[in-house]
Amino acid sequence: MSAPAASSNGRVLAWLAFSLAMPLPWLLSAEGSLGHTAIAAWTGFAIIGAAFLLSWSVELGEQDLPQSFALLVLALVSVLPEYAVDLTFAIKAAEDPSYAHYAVANMTGANRLLIGLGWTSVVLMACWRAKTNSLQIPVHHHLEMRFLLYSTLYSFTIPLKGELNLIDAVVLLSLFIAYVVAATKGHHGDSELVGPAAWIDAHTNTFGRRAVATFLLFYAAFAIFRSAEPFAESLVELGHGLPIDEFLLVQWVAPLASESPEFLVALMFAWRMRGDLGIGALISSKVNQWTLLVGALPIAFMVASGGWSGLPLDARQSEELFLTSAQSLLATALIIDLDFSRLEAIVLTGLFGVQLVFPDAEVRLAFGVLYLVIFVGLIVHSRSRRQAFFALLRYRD
Repeated sequence: MSAPAASSNGRVLAWLAFSLAMPLPWLLSAEGSLGHTAIAAWTGFAIIGAAFLLSWSVELGEQDLPQSFALLVLALVSVLPEYAVDLTFAIKAAEDPSYAHYAVANMTGANRLLIGLGWTSVVLMACWRAKTNSLQIPVHHHLEMRFLLYSTLYSFTIPLKGELNLIDAVVLLSLFIAYVVAATKGHHGDSELVGPAAWIDAHTNTFGRRAVATFLLFYAAFAIFRSAEPFAESLVELGHGLPIDEFLLVQWVAPLASESPEFLVALMFAWRMRGDLGIGALISSKVNQWTLLVGALPIAFMVASGGWSGLPLDARQSEELFLTSAQSLLATALIIDLDFSRLEAIVLTGLFGVQLVFPDAEVRLAFGVLYLVIFVGLIVHSRSRRQAFFALLRYRD
């Protein structure tokens, strides 16, 4: 082996070992003896290390699984804490109705952050790294876009009923199951591996590669599951010292913490010139949050309450859902032509940022309507988007 090759292998192994070690201080610590600042620091390190491990696991998994299914697994693993937090709020709402407020706040915040910050960050990173003005999205990601469109269109009906009920659960969970089935038959990735994933692939046989990928996936999942909820709670506790409404802390700070693993993984892909995989992962995450997460909330509430009544929605929660649905519809329109430009990302982030700063009811409704107006304008004036939109509706590319 030449000296440069040995040096390169040494760096790769050191980076792999460092990423494996990053979650250990938190996993081996006594949580009760740590303050909120220390918990935020140690869990943050654990999440970053797990994010690297997840990215390598997915790249290895692409060798054996359809890319859409690999991204689906990545999305599910990286947002497990988001599910845990939101379902906990839904269960507690059965005894204390005020927790219904927090369940919807956490869910809508996570969904809007995913698009307004996650999608756009990946596009801007990918464009900067590739020195281009747009990110080209492979056509096979129309699979995720189709189910995102279906679930988004259905979501507009939820605020009209004033509750998240069993019908919503059946529809949304059915969409999720259909998405999983379709993903298992999707496109296989064929990109060249780099870094630790390439080293593992080169030094193992097929069984070994699959075993290592599985280990990395489960180890990262365990680290994320153990870390993200304490990370979110510590940030919320630290935020209590600031003049911020508790609803907003639950809506934005906690989801930002619990969404951080998937954000980091997607940004890593963009940094390594695989922005298409990064945006694909976040689109998949949006689909499973908009179907599985939202569909599971009324079931958790009904099981905990022992009745058939759905999770109640007040006026503010209905407005939040409407705004979240409208943002999702516009975002879908921006990507269905398979060209996500830097300008479109900046506009999407700008709209998200402004409505974040002004959380009044009138502002929420105004921005929801604005999202819809822009959506209609795009569909009417862009032939490629119009054709793609109706092709997705007809289940045809």
